[in-house]
Amino acid sequence: MAKSFLSFLLFSILVVFYLPLSKAEYNIMSFGAKSNGHTDSTKAFLKAWSSACSSSNEATIYVPSGKFLVGHVQFKGPCKSRVLIKMKGTLLAPSDYKGSGNEWIVFKNIDGLAIQGGTVDGRGQALWKCKESGKNCPHGWRSMLFDHSKNIKIEDLTSVNSKQFHIVIHSTQRVMLRKVTIIAPDESPNTDGISIQKSSDVTVLDANIKTGDDCISMSGGTRNVWAERISCGPGHGISIGSIGKSYNEKGVQNITVKDTVFTGSDNGLRIKAWGRPTTAYVRGVVFENSIMKNVKNPIIINQNYCPHSKNCPNKHSGVTISDISYNNIQGSSKSSVAVKFDCSPANPCKGISLKNIKLTYHGGLAKSSCKYARGKSYGNVNPKSCLT
Repeated sequence: MAKSFLSFLLFSILVVFYLPLSKAEYNIMSFGAKSNGHTDSTKAFLKAWSSACSSSNEATIYVPSGKFLVGHVQFKGPCKSRVLIKMKGTLLAPSDYKGSGNEWIVFKNIDGLAIQGGTVDGRGQALWKCKESGKNCPHGWRSMLFDHSKNIKIEDLTSVNSKQFHIVIHSTQRVMLRKVTIIAPDESPNTDGISIQKSSDVTVLDANIKTGDDCISMSGGTRNVWAERISCGPGHGISIGSIGKSYNEKGVQNITVKDTVFTGSDNGLRIKAWGRPTTAYVRGVVFENSIMKNVKNPIIINQNYCPHSKNCPNKHSGVTISDISYNNIQGSSKSSVAVKFDCSPANPCKGISLKNIKLTYHGGLAKSSCKYARGKSYGNVNPKSCLT
């Protein structure tokens, strides 16, 4: 807990001093962008980026009100100075889903980037319909990817209807996401809100996420994450994992998730790991101050994860899960089992702590279920703890 707080405090101080004071501004309209929603403005954005990235002074790219159609675009660094993208308008992805690649908007190899305001609309409806029909459909674009970068701040951004993941943080350090809104229908497939992959020192504050998959997911190689004041639902909850899909996958550690509200989500606080040999781990996790409103699985660890029960390895999980704390988790469960720890007999979960848990089922007592889970309970714990 102390390490998580220190990481958060130091990064917050860094962000305060990082806010750019721009001396050069580049309006995308000056580079030929059209705000009518159907004229391709991709080249205009790339020209604006080239000017801002090559500026010796801190620079702003300004996106005024209107709708701007943008195809697949990659903004590459390194840049000579920090760049601010200030948006009032909306970026529209192509409505079809036949574009090549896995990403729509990519930021790569950048040190010092801020994005303020605006909306990105992935227009994923046609792709979701294709997938629902059972046809052979592409995976679809992830709306925004921040790759191999550092010192990134995203504030007051809205992402809607991504074809796949909304915001991906990959191999990136020192990231702040604040007042981000993410919206997609409950039934939209693979529309994770914020996916944190192989990244460190990531802070998420005051986020409102309603989507068809994980609100926030943290996968192998992720460490030092602080998520606070998060509203999630619909969606699959806040998830660590899946972990251990490959043998040499790195672990996840030093995660704090606090002051969260889950409404009608499939899961609340979840850790998921594959049932196969691996060197991966999950350790040093704090879940604190959460309210569950009709959540199917408020607290769950699944060490036998296998989506859709297809190609399951059916082996004992090698993922080491330890030092997991749940404190002050309250509300209602949609299922009778509100706390479920399904761990591996070959590698039991250990060091689980439950403190001040109050979860009900239809206004009455809920249940807990433990398999190969070890830990202790403190204070008032309802449902009655099954930890050994």
